[in-house]
Amino acid sequence: MTVYSEPDSGIYDALNKGVRKASGDIVGVMHSDDTFAHDDVLALVSGAFTNRNLDAVYGDLQYVSARDERKVIRHWISGDYSLARVRRGWMPPHPTMYVRRKVFKKFGAYDTSYRIAADYDAFLRWFGRDQLRMGYIPEVLVKMRVGGESNRSLGKILRKSREDYRALRSNDIGGLGTLALKNLRKVGQFVVK
Repeated sequence: MTVYSEPDSGIYDALNKGVRKASGDIVGVMHSDDTFAHDDVLALVSGAFTNRNLDAVYGDLQYVSARDERKVIRHWISGDYSLARVRRGWMPPHPTMYVRRKVFKKFGAYDTSYRIAADYDAFLRWFGRDQLRMGYIPEVLVKMRVGGESNRSLGKILRKSREDYRALRSNDIGGLGTLALKNLRKVGQFVVK
């Protein structure tokens, strides 16, 4: 493993640098406050990519307490991908997505004009036209501590919503209705069993 530490112009600039420096055929993102849900996550991802027709795979995510990873705050069950679901506000959790390098080469990396929602914009650009194939691994792959960039404060949540709307419009996927459905989907994720 190689570690780089250098100045950047924000999260997505750093991610783009990482994508450029990555040497494998599959690219995944693990933020500093995220952890794998268990030791077999990468084996599951690797196994899913034995299907050469898949351009990306993803799974489920748990938001956990910043102080106690065992305390689940929100459980995000992704479900299967379909373009119709994307148009109704669906997206997989970005930290669980693993994407073939060719997707970045063909459709571009993260647009750094977004400060919070470049991952949503990239997802819509990559998978919002039903031209690529995604595979779903139906289990929790990542635990993410609450308090990240997109959910740190009401101001950040509002900025994210504005950026999500911009991403929807610029990718011609939907508008305010899609944005409303995207946010409503989150409500059920707070019912943790």
